[in-house]
Amino acid sequence: MLTIILVTGYFMSRPRQVYLLNFACYKPDPTQMCSTETFMKQFELSGTFSEESLAFQKKILERSGFGEKTYVSKSLLEVPMNLSFEEARKEAEMVMFGAIDELLAKTGVKCKDIGILVVNSSMFNPTPSLSAMVVNRYRLRGNILSYSLGGMGCSAGLISIDLAKQLLQVQPNSYALVVSMESMTLNWYRGNNRSMLITNCLFRMGAAAILLSNRSSDRHRSKYQLIHSIRTHKGADDNSFNCVYQKEDSTKTVGVSLSKDLVTVAGEALKTNITTLGPLVLPMSEQLLFLASLIGRKIFKMKIKQYVPDFKLAFEHFCIHAGGRAVLDELEKNLQLTKWNMEPSRMTLYRFGNTSSSSLWYELAYCEAKGRIKKGDRVKSLMNFSSLNSLSLTD
Repeated sequence: MLTIILVTGYFMSRPRQVYLLNFACYKPDPTQMCSTETFMKQFELSGTFSEESLAFQKKILERSGFGEKTYVSKSLLEVPMNLSFEEARKEAEMVMFGAIDELLAKTGVKCKDIGILVVNSSMFNPTPSLSAMVVNRYRLRGNILSYSLGGMGCSAGLISIDLAKQLLQVQPNSYALVVSMESMTLNWYRGNNRSMLITNCLFRMGAAAILLSNRSSDRHRSKYQLIHSIRTHKGADDNSFNCVYQKEDSTKTVGVSLSKDLVTVAGEALKTNITTLGPLVLPMSEQLLFLASLIGRKIFKMKIKQYVPDFKLAFEHFCIHAGGRAVLDELEKNLQLTKWNMEPSRMTLYRFGNTSSSSLWYELAYCEAKGRIKKGDRVKSLMNFSSLNSLSLTD
């Protein structure tokens, strides 16, 4: 009897396995493609930018690593630009519903079976909420656990996955729908503050929908299993807190300011994150080399560089947020990754630009389309561009 109780207790206390059934990335209409030349024409026609600001934005676009066929919302291609709340809502509906429709068609899961919904959008948070818009559109059930995450930057995509994963631990036999998106329409900055002009050039249109399950019957038809999710939050540090900050400029025009400390702060968050992740995924040989290096530097005061573990021994594939070319260059160097490892991120940046929280799903789709991923492969997904949050996901 005691044995039965102990065995039952063991199985009941074990974390539920969470599977990623499938995902879908929204691909906008070809009419929404926007080249550097088109962008610059729209900048000039807006009549709000000084010559210095126009030159600065052109320089950012030329150095971005973006191709000439990235997508923007229809509202930004109109003359004059239609930066209304109504257009922002239409944009949100277009990208969210487009991705969800494709996902439901892929999986065959019925809307009534979805018990958890998490939607994230950093800058556009209307009332009713984005999650309420999804519930209304798909007539989701009345007892659904529904969440809308806002203001959490590019990291919100994996934060949403982590939240859904945690909720699936306490909701047996459930499906969780996660939607990651960002709206361009209401985030257009019309002033001349350089730190705020960067966001006009960095972000592009996109969204992704992901379906998770904790049903054991879905194990064999799922694409991936979620193993580890490690979250690092640096919001207690003032430099981190202020490095991505929405505020008014000197003319009371609202924009998002990117600090010069952004890359440094992001690097510190990443360092803390991978230090936590390392012992969970690295082979013992790499852990011992790292420990020996740490002891030599800290205890024996040896003038040696800190050993950087080879994460290529832990993962076959890397999906690193396509935030910008400079950030990818820095991560490639710091993590000692190869050109092949970085190709999904760089090609996603080139083809789609920075789609914010949904970018890593475009990268994973690239890996699949190229036939890179084989059964048993491990994927490391890393979002780290809001600087406050660094989150690793292991599939």
